[in-house]
Order: sequence, then structure tokens, then C-alpha cells
Amino acid sequence: MDFQMGIKDIVDIVLVAILLYQLFILLKKSGALSVFLGIISFLIIWYLVSKVFKMELMGGIFDRVVSVGTFALIVLFQEEIRRFFARLGSRRQLAFHKFLKKVFGNGRSDEEKTDYNTVQIVLACRNMAKMSTGALIILARKNSLDTQIQSGELIDATINSRLIESIFFKNSPLHDGAMIIRDNRIRAVSCIIPVSKNQNIPKRLGLRHRSALGITEQTDAIAIIVSEESGKISYAINGELTLNVKPEELEMFLSSAMM
Repeated sequence: MDFQMGIKDIVDIVLVAILLYQLFILLKKSGALSVFLGIISFLIIWYLVSKVFKMELMGGIFDRVVSVGTFALIVLFQEEIRRFFARLGSRRQLAFHKFLKKVFGNGRSDEEKTDYNTVQIVLACRNMAKMSTGALIILARKNSLDTQIQSGELIDATINSRLIESIFFKNSPLHDGAMIIRDNRIRAVSCIIPVSKNQNIPKRLGLRHRSALGITEQTDAIAIIVSEESGKISYAINGELTLNVKPEELEMFLSSAMM
């Protein structure tokens, strides 16, 4: 048998490998990896029964199941599919937006404004960490987070460390839930945030950390957490949680991630 492989075939194999790896990472984060492995096992058994051993009765049953498998996969992985396309769209928009800013704008005033707001956020987190005041701050990027904003109390205020601290003060009526910052403004507080369904989250982490993972799994937002129990600062992005960071490390991360 004459087997030839060209550059196009190599590129095709590499792209498929990347797609499968990204799918594996996505399902691992969402806790649906065991379901995916179960489906792969079923497909292997179906291939052996129908194609290799040619068992007509079992093969016919398996063929019927496989024929409706596409719809079953959509139902099983609807959240993961929606999350995949949401991230894909937001990353393309982010790259295009950065390209336009480089070509048509100097961006100096925007950078100064972002730096000032970053300092205010980090300062508030540092002070709240010292006082062991729990907080969850969501920084919107390309995903608008309109649904989450509408679930809370709309305030539309400038970013100020004292304001942030007073909102998350333990006796404040608005300290529960999350604060959402978008377009360099505090848009809403006491917002309801989806909780991650990932089964691999350590049991010691509370609801704020799980909510931070949940919103960053579904959108391109950044979540900052101040633990009420330990007074430690953490942040989440793309469904990944970074624990126990210093204020200086948080400032460096925000300065690069929000550009």
C-alpha cells in the first residue's frame, strides 16, 4: 500500500491534536471528563462489536444508539459547548480590539486610567485582607456580564478603594455577593454569580472561590477573592485559580491582564 503524507496532512494532524487537547482541558475543568471517557469507551466497544466481530444483534442495537449520539452529546455537554464558543468569540474580539488600539490610538489616557483603577482595587484588597474582610470582585473584559449585573444592585460609581472597602464591610447590607467592575466603573454590587461544578475544587475553599471559578469558566472575566477566614488574596482567570498572592503580585497580574 502506497502511503504518502504531505504538509497538509501534518497540519491536519496537529490541528486535530490541539483540538482534542483543548477539549480534554475544558472537560477536566468542568468535571465532565469521566462522562467523556465513558463515551469514548462506548465508541470503542461499538466499533469492536459492529466492525470487527460483526455481531448483528448487538451491532444493530449499538448502531441505533450511535445514530442519535450527536443529539445526546449536545444535551450532555451543552454548558461546555456554550462555554467553548463564548471563549472563542471573546478572545477573537480581544485580539481585534488590541490591534485597533495599536493602529489608531495612542491609548495613553486609557492606560493611565486603568493603572489608577488597578491601584485602587489592589489597595482595597490589601486593606480588606488585613482586616479579614471577605470580598469577591469581578472585572469584566469582553463579555459584558449583563445577566450578572442585573442580578445585583446597580450603583455605577467610580472605582475608589474606600468605597470598595465600605461596600464589603461586614455590617454593610451589600457585602454579600460580588462586585462587578466594567469599563472602569463599579457597575453593580451584591451580584449573584454562578458556582463552579468542578468536583476537583479543594473542600477547604468556600463559596467565593467556587463562584470565582464559575464565572471565569463561563466568561473571560477576572475574579479577585479576599478570604474572610484566612485573609488571603487570590484571583481566577480562565477557570484557573491562583491562591495566596501578595498585593504586589496582584497588581502586576492586573496590569498585564487588563491591557
